[in-house]
Amino acid sequence: MKHLILTCCLGLAASSFAAETISKRASEIDPRAKEHPEIDFVFTDKKGKPQDMQNASVDVNVKPQGKLVIWLMGHNAGLFERLNSYGLHAIQVHYANKWFGIIPAARRDDGKTLGDIRLEASIGEDRSDLVSIPQPDGMMERSFQFVKWLSKEHPAGKWEQFISEDGKGLRWDKVIVSGASHGATTSARFAKHQKVDRVVCLCGPRDNYESWQALPSATPGNRVFGFSHVLDGGWTGDHYCRSWEMMGLNQFGPIVNVDMVAPPFENTRRLITDADVKGDAGRAHGSVTPGGSAVKDKDGKLIHEAVWKYLYTHPVDQTGSPTPADPDCVKDQRK
Repeated sequence: MKHLILTCCLGLAASSFAAETISKRASEIDPRAKEHPEIDFVFTDKKGKPQDMQNASVDVNVKPQGKLVIWLMGHNAGLFERLNSYGLHAIQVHYANKWFGIIPAARRDDGKTLGDIRLEASIGEDRSDLVSIPQPDGMMERSFQFVKWLSKEHPAGKWEQFISEDGKGLRWDKVIVSGASHGATTSARFAKHQKVDRVVCLCGPRDNYESWQALPSATPGNRVFGFSHVLDGGWTGDHYCRSWEMMGLNQFGPIVNVDMVAPPFENTRRLITDADVKGDAGRAHGSVTPGGSAVKDKDGKLIHEAVWKYLYTHPVDQTGSPTPADPDCVKDQRK
């Protein structure tokens, strides 16, 4: 296993554990993987640095939940440490997602284009005339190939439990799809198409002119969780409240400020924070994800540890009371 990159993650202050981070380039796992320079989706940058590195981790010393988190953003070691401490397996995949900048302005806001491209990038099937993302470069197949590779190269992790009985794909009923911002929105769009165990949207979803949020959903609404900061532009612009209500999340509890309500946060699916970010909307956007923008208490500890654990582990059958739609949340943003 000399071709693996194995590093020992640092233990969190809240709990002491060690987990391996396993890294491997997507282009080395699957020879069918291709570059798409037309959307700046390449295997190496101009300096020759690999851009298609994928990461996985699991703490084999923690009782497993038998669930796999697929993270649709750049690798976040702090988040993965926490996921592993909950007994979750986690992978971050490199898939064709750098398409946003190529969309003509007239198409970007037509109410359909973004959702179509997000779905094509997720499933690797033709859904948009603006991109051509084949199956090996979509999130579903990249995830499957990575897990299949992990099952052989990292047997201690028992990754094979996430492969379907016919060996042709993943056990999506064991998968939690999650991301922040762009990744959160794609996670939610994908879950409309494919039933998954859970969706966790950090600072998302957005796509404020799109209608896909109201489509019939393969993944029931009680399995979708969102967390955002009130100073985030996605909140002040009503993007989050709009998406949450169109997806029916108000049927599972009110919007709850996690800084004022203790866990389990009224069993809701819509969580917000107004923690002090010095009035910085940019920091607010990233503050709901473990990392440098996250808010700390006077002792230097991140204040939202209980929130992250809730988002990824709260029983989906425990829900809050239905709440009426908010008349002040602007649904039609074309007016």
